[in-house]
Amino acid sequence: MSDETLSETPSDEIVTEEIPGSAKEAPVETPVETPVETPVETPVEEPIAVIDEVLVEAGEVRFDKLKKAEDILRASAPASFRESSENSFEKVVHINRCSKVVKGGRRFSFSALVVSGDRDGRVGFGFGKAQEVSECIKKSSEASKKQMITVNKTQNTIPHPVVGEHGGARVLLLPASPGTGLIAGGGVRAVVEAAGIKDILAKSMGSNNPANVVKATLDALEQLRSKEQIYSVRGKRMAEKRAL
Repeated sequence: MSDETLSETPSDEIVTEEIPGSAKEAPVETPVETPVETPVETPVEEPIAVIDEVLVEAGEVRFDKLKKAEDILRASAPASFRESSENSFEKVVHINRCSKVVKGGRRFSFSALVVSGDRDGRVGFGFGKAQEVSECIKKSSEASKKQMITVNKTQNTIPHPVVGEHGGARVLLLPASPGTGLIAGGGVRAVVEAAGIKDILAKSMGSNNPANVVKATLDALEQLRSKEQIYSVRGKRMAEKRAL
Protein backbone atom coordinates (compact mmCIF):
# COMPACT_ATOMS: atom_id res chain seq x y z
CA MET A 1 0.00 0.00 0.00
CA SER A 2 1.39 3.37 -1.02
CA ASP A 3 1.70 6.48 1.07
CA GLU A 4 -0.88 8.30 -1.08
CA THR A 5 -3.55 5.78 -0.26
CA LEU A 6 -2.88 6.04 3.45
CA SER A 7 -3.04 9.80 3.30
CA GLU A 8 -6.48 9.74 1.55
CA THR A 9 -8.20 7.69 4.24
CA PRO A 10 -8.29 9.35 7.69
CA SER A 11 -7.15 7.19 10.52
CA ASP A 12 -9.98 8.08 12.86
CA GLU A 13 -12.82 7.05 10.50
CA ILE A 14 -13.94 3.45 10.46
CA VAL A 15 -15.64 2.28 7.32
CA THR A 16 -18.18 -0.39 7.79
CA GLU A 17 -19.83 -2.17 4.96
CA GLU A 18 -23.49 -3.05 5.34
CA ILE A 19 -24.24 -6.60 4.37
CA PRO A 20 -27.80 -6.95 3.11
CA GLY A 21 -29.93 -9.08 5.40
CA SER A 22 -27.49 -8.98 8.28
CA ALA A 23 -28.72 -5.72 9.91
CA LYS A 24 -31.57 -6.02 12.43
CA GLU A 25 -34.59 -4.00 11.53
CA ALA A 26 -35.93 -1.79 14.34
CA PRO A 27 -39.40 -2.88 15.52
CA VAL A 28 -42.19 -0.58 14.45
CA GLU A 29 -44.34 0.41 17.40
CA THR A 30 -48.05 0.22 16.53
CA PRO A 31 -50.25 2.48 18.65
CA VAL A 32 -52.62 0.49 20.91
CA GLU A 33 -56.11 1.93 21.01
CA THR A 34 -57.31 2.09 24.60
CA PRO A 35 -61.09 1.95 24.97
CA VAL A 36 -62.58 5.19 26.18
CA GLU A 37 -64.95 4.59 29.07
CA THR A 38 -68.07 6.72 28.82
CA PRO A 39 -69.37 7.78 32.23
CA VAL A 40 -72.70 6.16 33.02
CA GLU A 41 -75.08 8.42 34.87
CA THR A 42 -76.69 6.49 37.66
CA PRO A 43 -80.00 7.95 38.86
CA VAL A 44 -79.83 9.17 42.38
CA GLU A 45 -82.60 7.55 44.35
CA GLU A 46 -84.20 10.00 46.69
CA PRO A 47 -86.20 8.83 49.66
CA ILE A 48 -89.93 8.55 49.00
CA ALA A 49 -90.70 10.69 52.02
CA VAL A 50 -88.50 13.53 50.72
CA ILE A 51 -90.12 13.40 47.27
CA ASP A 52 -93.57 13.42 48.84
CA GLU A 53 -92.70 16.42 51.00
CA VAL A 54 -91.30 18.37 48.04
CA LEU A 55 -94.35 17.67 45.89
CA VAL A 56 -96.75 18.55 48.64
CA GLU A 57 -94.89 21.76 49.45
CA ALA A 58 -94.82 22.66 45.74
CA GLY A 59 -98.56 22.21 45.50
CA GLU A 60 -98.30 19.65 42.70
CA VAL A 61 -99.81 16.83 44.70
CA ARG A 62 -102.79 17.23 46.94
CA PHE A 63 -103.41 14.89 49.79
CA ASP A 64 -106.15 13.10 47.87
CA LYS A 65 -106.61 9.69 49.49
CA LEU A 66 -110.32 9.75 50.21
CA LYS A 67 -111.13 6.92 47.82
CA LYS A 68 -108.48 4.66 49.34
CA ALA A 69 -109.66 5.71 52.77
CA GLU A 70 -113.22 4.64 51.98
CA ASP A 71 -111.96 1.22 50.87
CA ILE A 72 -110.03 0.90 54.13
CA LEU A 73 -113.15 1.97 56.01
CA ARG A 74 -115.27 -0.73 54.40
CA ALA A 75 -112.62 -3.38 54.98
CA SER A 76 -112.08 -2.42 58.63
CA ALA A 77 -115.79 -2.45 59.48
CA PRO A 78 -116.81 -5.56 61.44
CA ALA A 79 -118.81 -8.21 59.63
CA SER A 80 -121.65 -8.03 62.16
CA PHE A 81 -122.12 -4.33 61.45
CA ARG A 82 -122.15 -4.87 57.68
CA GLU A 83 -124.67 -7.68 57.90
CA SER A 84 -126.99 -6.02 60.42
CA SER A 85 -127.32 -2.70 58.58
CA GLU A 86 -127.23 -3.00 54.83
CA ASN A 87 -128.24 0.66 54.41
CA SER A 88 -125.43 1.92 56.66
CA PHE A 89 -123.51 4.88 55.31
CA GLU A 90 -119.92 5.82 56.13
CA LYS A 91 -117.86 8.48 54.43
CA VAL A 92 -114.44 9.96 55.09
CA VAL A 93 -114.91 13.72 54.92
CA HIS A 94 -111.34 14.86 55.51
CA ILE A 95 -107.87 13.44 56.22
CA ASN A 96 -105.16 15.67 57.61
CA ARG A 97 -101.43 14.97 57.86
CA CYS A 98 -99.32 16.60 60.55
CA SER A 99 -95.52 16.53 60.68
CA LYS A 100 -93.42 17.00 63.79
CA VAL A 101 -89.74 17.91 63.41
CA VAL A 102 -87.51 15.99 65.81
CA LYS A 103 -83.78 15.37 66.06
CA GLY A 104 -83.80 12.39 63.69
CA GLY A 105 -86.04 13.96 61.06
CA ARG A 106 -89.78 14.33 60.67
CA ARG A 107 -92.51 12.24 62.21
CA PHE A 108 -95.88 12.12 60.50
CA SER A 109 -99.26 11.56 62.10
CA PHE A 110 -102.72 11.45 60.52
CA SER A 111 -106.20 12.48 61.59
CA ALA A 112 -109.50 11.56 59.94
CA LEU A 113 -113.06 12.91 60.09
CA VAL A 114 -115.72 10.29 59.36
CA VAL A 115 -119.50 10.64 59.10
CA SER A 116 -121.72 7.58 59.53
CA GLY A 117 -125.45 6.95 59.65
CA ASP A 118 -128.21 4.44 58.93
CA ARG A 119 -129.96 6.57 56.23
CA ASP A 120 -133.08 6.48 58.37
CA GLY A 121 -132.82 9.51 60.62
CA ARG A 122 -129.70 8.68 62.64
CA VAL A 123 -126.33 10.28 61.95
CA GLY A 124 -123.07 10.94 63.81
CA PHE A 125 -119.48 11.95 63.25
CA GLY A 126 -116.13 10.84 64.67
CA PHE A 127 -112.60 12.21 64.78
CA GLY A 128 -109.54 10.00 65.30
CA LYS A 129 -105.76 10.37 65.29
CA ALA A 130 -103.05 7.75 64.73
CA GLN A 131 -99.65 7.19 63.17
CA GLU A 132 -101.20 5.36 60.19
CA VAL A 133 -104.11 6.25 57.91
CA SER A 134 -105.99 2.98 58.33
CA GLU A 135 -105.78 3.14 62.12
CA CYS A 136 -107.05 6.72 62.39
CA ILE A 137 -109.96 5.90 60.05
CA LYS A 138 -110.87 2.92 62.19
CA LYS A 139 -110.82 5.04 65.36
CA SER A 140 -112.98 7.77 63.86
CA SER A 141 -115.45 5.22 62.49
CA GLU A 142 -115.91 3.68 65.92
CA ALA A 143 -116.31 7.12 67.49
CA SER A 144 -118.97 8.14 64.96
CA LYS A 145 -121.14 5.15 65.88
CA LYS A 146 -121.01 5.98 69.60
CA GLN A 147 -122.45 9.49 69.32
CA MET A 148 -125.42 9.52 66.95
CA ILE A 149 -128.37 11.91 66.94
CA THR A 150 -131.93 11.42 65.70
CA VAL A 151 -133.10 13.70 62.91
CA ASN A 152 -136.76 14.67 62.40
CA LYS A 153 -137.50 14.62 58.69
CA THR A 154 -140.64 14.81 56.57
CA GLN A 155 -140.61 12.11 53.91
CA ASN A 156 -137.37 12.80 52.01
CA THR A 157 -136.74 16.39 53.15
CA ILE A 158 -136.67 18.51 56.31
CA PRO A 159 -139.83 20.06 57.82
CA HIS A 160 -138.70 23.71 57.94
CA PRO A 161 -135.71 26.01 57.26
CA VAL A 162 -133.01 26.05 59.89
CA VAL A 163 -129.56 27.59 60.49
CA GLY A 164 -126.83 25.77 62.39
CA GLU A 165 -123.71 27.34 63.89
CA HIS A 166 -120.47 26.04 65.34
CA GLY A 167 -117.41 28.22 65.76
CA GLY A 168 -117.01 30.29 62.62
CA ALA A 169 -119.15 27.97 60.47
CA ARG A 170 -122.81 28.70 59.65
CA VAL A 171 -124.95 26.33 57.57
CA LEU A 172 -128.38 27.11 56.14
CA LEU A 173 -130.71 24.20 55.34
CA LEU A 174 -133.91 24.65 53.32
CA PRO A 175 -136.61 22.08 52.48
CA ALA A 176 -136.90 21.18 48.78
CA SER A 177 -139.59 19.70 46.57
CA PRO A 178 -139.41 16.02 45.57
CA GLY A 179 -136.86 15.35 42.85
CA THR A 180 -134.57 18.24 43.73
CA GLY A 181 -131.80 16.05 45.11
CA LEU A 182 -128.98 17.00 47.44
CA ILE A 183 -127.90 20.53 46.58
CA ALA A 184 -125.00 20.52 49.01
CA GLY A 185 -121.31 19.79 49.05
CA GLY A 186 -118.45 18.79 51.30
CA GLY A 187 -119.26 17.91 54.89
CA VAL A 188 -122.89 19.10 54.60
CA ARG A 189 -123.63 16.62 51.84
CA ALA A 190 -122.07 13.74 53.77
CA VAL A 191 -124.17 14.49 56.89
CA VAL A 192 -127.54 14.89 55.15
CA GLU A 193 -126.91 11.84 52.99
CA ALA A 194 -126.07 9.73 56.05
CA ALA A 195 -129.29 10.94 57.72
CA GLY A 196 -131.39 9.69 54.80
CA ILE A 197 -132.43 13.09 53.43
CA LYS A 198 -132.79 13.03 49.62
CA ASP A 199 -134.13 16.50 48.78
CA ILE A 200 -132.57 19.57 50.39
CA LEU A 201 -131.02 22.96 49.63
CA ALA A 202 -127.93 23.85 51.67
CA LYS A 203 -125.56 26.79 51.84
CA SER A 204 -122.38 27.18 53.89
CA MET A 205 -122.07 30.84 54.92
CA GLY A 206 -119.03 30.90 57.17
CA SER A 207 -115.81 29.03 57.75
CA ASN A 208 -114.95 26.17 55.42
CA ASN A 209 -113.22 24.12 58.10
CA PRO A 210 -114.52 20.54 57.52
CA ALA A 211 -114.89 19.75 61.22
CA ASN A 212 -116.78 22.96 62.00
CA VAL A 213 -119.02 22.57 58.93
CA VAL A 214 -119.98 19.03 59.95
CA LYS A 215 -120.71 20.13 63.53
CA ALA A 216 -122.75 23.11 62.30
CA THR A 217 -124.80 20.81 60.06
CA LEU A 218 -125.49 18.46 62.97
CA ASP A 219 -126.49 21.46 65.09
CA ALA A 220 -128.99 22.48 62.41
CA LEU A 221 -130.45 18.97 62.18
CA GLU A 222 -130.87 18.84 65.95
CA GLN A 223 -133.06 21.96 65.82
CA LEU A 224 -135.57 20.35 63.47
CA ARG A 225 -139.03 19.76 64.95
CA SER A 226 -141.86 17.82 63.39
CA LYS A 227 -145.40 19.14 63.08
CA GLU A 228 -146.63 16.90 65.88
CA GLN A 229 -143.94 18.13 68.29
CA ILE A 230 -144.74 21.79 67.63
CA TYR A 231 -148.47 21.22 68.13
CA SER A 232 -147.88 19.36 71.38
CA VAL A 233 -145.69 22.18 72.74
CA ARG A 234 -148.44 24.72 71.92
CA GLY A 235 -151.10 22.54 73.47
CA LYS A 236 -153.06 22.07 70.28
CA ARG A 237 -154.46 19.01 68.61
CA MET A 238 -153.88 18.13 65.04
CA ALA A 239 -156.89 17.76 62.81
CA GLU A 240 -157.79 14.16 62.23
CA LYS A 241 -157.34 12.99 58.69
CA ARG A 242 -160.59 11.88 57.15
CA ALA A 243 -160.83 9.29 54.44
CA LEU A 244 -161.94 10.67 51.11
